[in-house]
Amino acid sequence: MALQGSEELGEQVEESEDLDDQDASSISPAEEITLPPGPGGDEEPEDAVLLPWDRFSTWLHCICVVGFDLELGQAVEVIYPHHSKLSEKEKTSICYLSFPDSNSGCLGDTQFCFRFRQGSNRKSSLGCFLETADRDAPPCLKREQGHYYGYVYFRQVRDKSLKRGYFQKSLVLISKLPYVTFFHSLLKIMAPEYFEKQEPCLEAACNDIDRWPSPHPGRILTLPIMGVVLKVRIPTCYDKPGTSQLVQSAQSDSLVSIVLPTIHEVDLFRCFYPVFFHIQMLWELVLLGEALVVMAPSPAESSDTVLALVSCISPLRYCSDFRPYFTIHDSEFKEYTTRTQAPPSVILGVTNPFFAKTLQHWPHIIRIGDMKQAGEMAKQMKVKKLKNLKTLDSKPGVYTAYKPYLSKDEDIIKQLQKGVQQKRPSAAQNAILRRYFLELTQSFIIPLERYVASLMPLQKTISPWKSPPQLRPFIQQDFMKTLEKAGPQLTSRLKGDWIGLYRHFLKSPNFDGWFRNRRREMTQKLEALHLEALCEEDLQQRIQKHTEVEAVDLVLKLKDKLSQAEREQLPLRPGTLSKLTAHIEAVILALPEDLQGILHKPPTP
Repeated sequence: MALQGSEELGEQVEESEDLDDQDASSISPAEEITLPPGPGGDEEPEDAVLLPWDRFSTWLHCICVVGFDLELGQAVEVIYPHHSKLSEKEKTSICYLSFPDSNSGCLGDTQFCFRFRQGSNRKSSLGCFLETADRDAPPCLKREQGHYYGYVYFRQVRDKSLKRGYFQKSLVLISKLPYVTFFHSLLKIMAPEYFEKQEPCLEAACNDIDRWPSPHPGRILTLPIMGVVLKVRIPTCYDKPGTSQLVQSAQSDSLVSIVLPTIHEVDLFRCFYPVFFHIQMLWELVLLGEALVVMAPSPAESSDTVLALVSCISPLRYCSDFRPYFTIHDSEFKEYTTRTQAPPSVILGVTNPFFAKTLQHWPHIIRIGDMKQAGEMAKQMKVKKLKNLKTLDSKPGVYTAYKPYLSKDEDIIKQLQKGVQQKRPSAAQNAILRRYFLELTQSFIIPLERYVASLMPLQKTISPWKSPPQLRPFIQQDFMKTLEKAGPQLTSRLKGDWIGLYRHFLKSPNFDGWFRNRRREMTQKLEALHLEALCEEDLQQRIQKHTEVEAVDLVLKLKDKLSQAEREQLPLRPGTLSKLTAHIEAVILALPEDLQGILHKPPTP
């Protein structure tokens, strides 16, 4: 529709989560090093001073202490900060998920993580601020919307002074952030101190965290906690996949106690070692969003393996549900174990032997034994039939009737086996396997990216006085035709039924999530190009051809367009918003004074 008088000014696009940056580093004692901003838009202004506990809330929702009561069982003893809100359902989930199953026999200290549904749609007062931090994050590191992560440090030691004969307690960090390596490292510092000094120690830790700068992608942060200083870099979506960009800073390194090369990556080789002959098939199952259950002897091995599975399709985001540690007390237990319908698209990590029977009908089961040291050779294992899985004591392996679409890549198996024989460092083995998965995923996704990019209208079709053109629809047949000349065979040596794999993938939640995100990005790009085209127009000359009523209507629509661009943080050329604002102001000043007063009034909230 033309942008004239009272006619419509383009169509609204989906609301984005991208808002102005609010880093608030000016009042933090923690050091922050800012790298150059990513592409798209002006550099963000420094944020306003935040309220007490706002900084803490950008990292954590709360810290819980879960103990064992002889009458009540597991119970939340302490929540920090004290004003943090958790529903009764959320507290119950945290209680049951913070302790290993009794059969796990976890003596000493154990670390693992879990993930559970947020019990209510509570909105944070930092909503805009948190969405800002997400704007430049890679898909796999964006803040969770409907779930919390629980990062657990569990201690169980003999204590004859207690009736039960054991001291059992967990320190749990509750967060929306999937920074598993970072939070486990944080707990290694906090938990031993807490178990020795109790609550005053937690208060001190919370106060330290409330002085940290926000976890904004692209920034290297030095974070003091209980006398120790952590140095981390939050990755961005502009980083080259498979690289680490932690920059050493001469002026701060003398103060740094621990440098973390990654905030989220688990050791893939260690996690997949018990079943590494089947890594390619597991990659396919995760890519396709198949129902998977990991049966492991402990929550640590269960959670690490589930997180490894989810990350093996990176940089593609796993869009279905996944539970690194799942128990029979979980609020979704009945939903996920029912036999009245097909198993849902979810990856579960379990340790209770009861699940061997309850989930017998699931199509794909991974049985993990005790994770061996990298120096021990894993034995070649065939895929086992599901009917052979009777108990959790069954032999390690993959139990499934699934037939992979792609031929097995023997080279990666031989390379990893050779590394074990030559005692190659675990970090090197992990890097080899991570690069293999990355290249496999990229070979698969590049043809899709290329086809989706072709759905974007040409820039010459964008007129400032018409609505932005629509994206062309994704047509499966058209995409399949492109694979003959521009398929994964250009970048991957693997043979097999790639077409069948794509057909299956296009029906999966992972494709749906990926395409929704790409469509939103492209729609925003069209909106941005439309605004940039408007900036090049002489609005005052345009207004002279219209009545005052039409001019006012045009100004209101332009102001609405401007606020939408600011709210959604459209990928505009630097200076576009200020230039358009100046154009609008010039048009307003050309109107009679009574109309100027109306147009200068702030909008009603």
